[in-house]
Amino acid sequence: MNPDMERQARDGSDPKAFLNDLLAVVTLPAIWRGGDPSHVGRALADAILRILQPDFVYVRLEAVAGGTPAEIMRAGRTGPAERPVEGLGLLLAECLGPAPAAWPAQARMHFAGDEVTVVTFRLGWQGDGVLVAASQRAGFPTPGERLLLSVTANQAAMGLQEARTLSMQKGVAEELDRRVAQRTRELQRSKELLAETQRLSATGSFSWLPDKDEIAWSDETYRIFRIPQGTLVTMALVEQHVHPEDRASFRQHLQYVRSSSRDVEFDCRLQLPDASVRYLHVIARSRLGEDGEPDYTGAIQDITGRRLAEDALAKASSELAHVARITTLGVLAASIAHEVNQPLSGILTNASTCLRKLTCDPPDVRIATRAAERLLRDGTRAAEVIRRLRALFGKRETATELVDLNDAAREVLALSGAELQRHRVEVRTEFAELLPPVRGDRVQLQQVMLNLVRNACDAMKRVDDRPRRLLVKTQVPGDGNVHLSVCDAGEGFGTQAPERLFESFYTTKEDGMGIGLSVSRSIIEHHRGRMWAAANEGPGATFRFAVPVGMAAGQSARAETSLV
Repeated sequence: MNPDMERQARDGSDPKAFLNDLLAVVTLPAIWRGGDPSHVGRALADAILRILQPDFVYVRLEAVAGGTPAEIMRAGRTGPAERPVEGLGLLLAECLGPAPAAWPAQARMHFAGDEVTVVTFRLGWQGDGVLVAASQRAGFPTPGERLLLSVTANQAAMGLQEARTLSMQKGVAEELDRRVAQRTRELQRSKELLAETQRLSATGSFSWLPDKDEIAWSDETYRIFRIPQGTLVTMALVEQHVHPEDRASFRQHLQYVRSSSRDVEFDCRLQLPDASVRYLHVIARSRLGEDGEPDYTGAIQDITGRRLAEDALAKASSELAHVARITTLGVLAASIAHEVNQPLSGILTNASTCLRKLTCDPPDVRIATRAAERLLRDGTRAAEVIRRLRALFGKRETATELVDLNDAAREVLALSGAELQRHRVEVRTEFAELLPPVRGDRVQLQQVMLNLVRNACDAMKRVDDRPRRLLVKTQVPGDGNVHLSVCDAGEGFGTQAPERLFESFYTTKEDGMGIGLSVSRSIIEHHRGRMWAAANEGPGATFRFAVPVGMAAGQSARAETSLV
């Protein structure tokens, strides 16, 4: 296009040329569509330079690329070399003002030694930027040029808004992708951590829909059952792996779950293909699914190691208890001799009397018969003493039975009678009537009582300023346990804490081993009970243990007091 045609196009006197320029401006969005704001700014500057051929074009975009303004500058040609544009933004700020948004719509300024007319158009209503074009031509800008610049600025404003929106959407999409990737990694890590935790704790998880018999297992659950991962699991398959002796109980738990839709917790055994047996602890919690049907989520823990350890501990405790019983043998030697010597002396006396009366002439049958009856009585008494001693000091496996603590305490006091008399101990009992029995090992419980009675007796050895009283008492306080207490009037605990007395190998006796109370507490805890000690309000201390009731009591207990 020759200079006259260009001028006519710019001032609008050539409608065809003007429409071509206007069409070029209108089609600019096709050039910058999909680009970022900087791309829009560059396309805008290039288009203005190409259409209007000004001395320079300056585009400033605010808040681009993280808040940093972007400057795009283009210079027209006035000869063989381009006009310098370095520092154009600073020059405009110096001439027009420091705030681009406040630059005047038209002004005069010097550029590269020439005086030029500068026109400014704002890009968008939100201060997206400014468009500046300058020319030294007289009459710049013509009405046609101003219209072209205005339309171009509006097109650029819409392009910038679209570019910013796309840039924001892209940023949101990238952030979303980043967060999804992060959450995916965290989820994968959580799954790996859960799998590792389940493996270390031998605990698998499962979900179960009873109505549909749909079961989902974790990898560890498959491992516990020794079933290949991915195998379709049904309750029939699970039941096949339950130990035959536990299947009836397992079915009862399933029936309870299906009928009540409540939480369940139980133990059972597995019988694996290699005939080995594993012990499991199962716990399941119920919740209503979206369809209103019960949905169970639970855990299965392999407790075989713990169960074997408990059995080994029980056996070791039994062995230690036996050792503790043997250690009391020397202390009770006098009691044994006293208890056995009395019936033996009676047997000898009555036998001699019977023989003498039978050899009389005539034989005194009546007196001989009475002597023989006393002979049988003393023999039975001696046999009972020996039976009690054999039961107390014999080594045998734990036998669980219903035990009346009143009767058991009476036998212990009878066995300890000689030692108590030798130490001048006054024994008083307060046994609850209609005392419900407890379930446990009678001999072990008697061993605990005997140890408490012996300790009470030892605690009062050096007491001379008051009576040496010993109280053995049973109670049913209503907490589901039977309580037995041994209260003495001895020296008490002193400065040590009561709990220290139950520590293994801790003793306050010169000749003590420090295992009596420790073993006693272990025995009581093995019976699912507890044992503790407390100082009396007056002199002495009270040792007490509580074990669960073995069966319901028919009536409330009433205390009776008697002297032994």
